[in-house]
Amino acid sequence: MSTTVSTEQLHFEDVAVGEELPSLDVVVDETQMFFFSAATYNGHRIHYDKEWARDREGYDDVLVQGPLQSALLAQAVTDWIGGAGRLVSFAAQNRAVAFPGQPLSFGGRVTATRIEDGRGLVELEIAGRRGDDVLMPGSATVSLPLRGDTA
Repeated sequence: MSTTVSTEQLHFEDVAVGEELPSLDVVVDETQMFFFSAATYNGHRIHYDKEWARDREGYDDVLVQGPLQSALLAQAVTDWIGGAGRLVSFAAQNRAVAFPGQPLSFGGRVTATRIEDGRGLVELEIAGRRGDDVLMPGSATVSLPLRGDTA
């Protein structure tokens, strides 16, 4: 997994519409999938039994869990906003399958900014991708601290 997490806090005044979030680049392996299934109590065989995935479900391999991809997408957002930022809303749809060993990237783009009730709100278009293929489109709203806000 590769990502660049800034140690400096991102502020509302630092972002602009059209800005791209740093990409979280990940190659999910079967060990990570095993632990994610265990942690989420997801016993669906399509995530660990290759024969089942191929013979019963018709896929080429076991599938990377959609909730794992969603968690990685949320991580891309929360890594970007820093410790004082808040994830206000998050929505994503799992529209295509991913297989272990495939390079995946998670990120987004700023689509709007506004100040509301003393908070700096930023609207994001987010997506999980495999190359140019969008596997998981979504949206998020984050709250970023305003410069000079000590609250």
